[in-house]
Amino acid sequence: MRGVSLSIVFRIVCLAIWTLCCYAVDGNIAQANQPLSISMFHSLNRVSTPVISPNQKLALFVTSYYSQDTNKSAAYLSCIDIASGNIVQLTENRPGTSLSNPIWFDDNTFGFLRHGELYKQELRPGAIATVVFNPPIAITSVSYRANSGLISFIASVYPNSTLEECVALKHADSTKSDSAQVYDNLWARHWNEWMTLEKPNLFVAPLNISEQVWRVGPEINLSAALPRCPDALTRWHIDDYTISPSGSSVAFLARPPVENMTWSTSVHVYLASTTGSSRPHLITQHTNGQASAPVFSSDGRRLAWLQMETPGYEADTNRIYIHTIATRETISIAHDWELSPHSLVWSKDDRTLYSITGKRGRNLVIAVDVDTGHRQELTTSGSAGSVRPAGNQAALYIYSNVDQPGDIHMLDLVSGKSKQLTEVNKEKLKDVHLSPAEEFWFNGAKGDKVHGWLLRPYGFERRKKYPIALLIHGGPQQASVQGFMHSQWNPNMYASAGFVTVVINFHGSSTYGQNFTDSIRHRWGDYPYVDIMRGIDYVTSRYSFADKSRMAALGGSFGGYMVNWLNGHTDEFKCFVSHDGKFNTISGYYGTDELWFPEWDLGTPWQGAGRAILEVNNPERFASSFKTPTLFIHGEKDFRIPITESLGAWTMLRRRNIPARLVYFPDEDHWINKMGNSIRWYTEVIDWIAKWTNTTPPYHVR
Repeated sequence: MRGVSLSIVFRIVCLAIWTLCCYAVDGNIAQANQPLSISMFHSLNRVSTPVISPNQKLALFVTSYYSQDTNKSAAYLSCIDIASGNIVQLTENRPGTSLSNPIWFDDNTFGFLRHGELYKQELRPGAIATVVFNPPIAITSVSYRANSGLISFIASVYPNSTLEECVALKHADSTKSDSAQVYDNLWARHWNEWMTLEKPNLFVAPLNISEQVWRVGPEINLSAALPRCPDALTRWHIDDYTISPSGSSVAFLARPPVENMTWSTSVHVYLASTTGSSRPHLITQHTNGQASAPVFSSDGRRLAWLQMETPGYEADTNRIYIHTIATRETISIAHDWELSPHSLVWSKDDRTLYSITGKRGRNLVIAVDVDTGHRQELTTSGSAGSVRPAGNQAALYIYSNVDQPGDIHMLDLVSGKSKQLTEVNKEKLKDVHLSPAEEFWFNGAKGDKVHGWLLRPYGFERRKKYPIALLIHGGPQQASVQGFMHSQWNPNMYASAGFVTVVINFHGSSTYGQNFTDSIRHRWGDYPYVDIMRGIDYVTSRYSFADKSRMAALGGSFGGYMVNWLNGHTDEFKCFVSHDGKFNTISGYYGTDELWFPEWDLGTPWQGAGRAILEVNNPERFASSFKTPTLFIHGEKDFRIPITESLGAWTMLRRRNIPARLVYFPDEDHWINKMGNSIRWYTEVIDWIAKWTNTTPPYHVR
């Protein structure tokens, strides 16, 4: 009997183990893990772009996070030994302390910015940071070149003023008897600020280094030699720059200050000597599209950048241009590429350009042969960014996935294998469940294949039914990619609240070829709507656990527009969330800052053809059909889509006694930037969709 009992016990144990295994295989989620709560999400660490040392053996990176207890953020600097993976913390880690922009002065000394001042610190235990440069106004985007002994930086100054003169001019402005600002030309405002006389200018200054004292000499404004602009409020400003390895030259981006600034996408590349002795040389005079991402070759003889070739279109394909400085010849390589890279960096031998390029909802590291244009994918999944070569055989980059926040990885350029070097959220997430993304394809508008991602909810059990949260991305010429987002649209935040989370990369999305991106022109309310509704039909027919009777749709920017469009065209959703969404395409045109965007995608309202297209795609035209409860969220400083768009839609619904709520942030713009506001944003949103879909999240939302 005793043997039989032991046998039975053994069989019971085996059955229990088998059941647990089946539980996991079946796709159900073990309850031991915790959901990603609003509080936990906002406490997660973030890593910055790695900065490689001159000897290619070390890398600096910043780790930042938010402390809800103190309502303060922290940022501290660490150094990683690339060969061993050993990490040493270099600066204090405490809420309220911050730094940015790490640089190397030499292999044993590094620098960083804090409150607009430049610091230096030795690479040894117990070293104390000291101020190198305490400018009268804050500086950003600092770089250093040992060969020339120059630092370069950007500072916002008044026309033709030095840093010191700018302080006096700013004080004079602040003591005026009136506060009027007078505008004769567009732009009057951009993104989140009204135009002022202060504009970002590019400076260089000598850094004199001795054993006892480091001293920064007089600065030279390299922007001052640009052609004179008749309107100081719309004059030159520097968007981005790169300095050559020798420090003798800089290349910078600038938008020409002409009358059509707001409806022209032209951004040009200029080359200039760091001596300031000559006027900057325009090297993109034969193109009228937008240039971006300039970068010098390792030997300093060539400059590469990304160039759009279609005037007036901000979502055109980025072409790779290479300019030989000695001959002033410019060529385009890989011109047959249907994908659009969005960053470039040279290999150490200058034979390859490494790009971050979107492909089918992923951001990949793709190598481009400079001589042949041949491409090779070095990563195949997730979202890569900030690639930086470390010697001839390796590169560091930031990698994330939907269920994996960003960390620094090392890519072996010979074998193609990657190795993770940091785990900045290991402790915080050790007991937290993050759902992976499952991809699906379906037949959308025009019979085209359309791509989407699905996340199963926390505590998932296959036999249960779960509400659906449909996230609609902005742009519209953007994409929901297989990466971890620290913004308001992280899919795992909705999966953790108990929702089957669905994102659909509808017509107009990037990463699926330029034709797919271009197809949304004049059809904002057409193809995306068809894709979304067919995508939902596919998901609910393919995944039995997705409850079509309890759906919420959420979107920001174009996603907010699409939510307003859905409200006038379907009653299949229990509720909506519209963040900074356009309600009226006519008023939206007149109130926005960048006119090229609505003019290219839709048209101009005073012209017959343009007016007709704007009206066809106007959600307000269907206001009488709106019937679904909607949460509107908007920032006062959003000049891309002014707050009157959400205010108008909210007013209409409340006047008609349809449930609606307006969440107003007086200190935010097109995004929610402050962490405390982001916590409130998620609290309002998850509470709203849970209420209307009759869902109880697995943690206390309020």
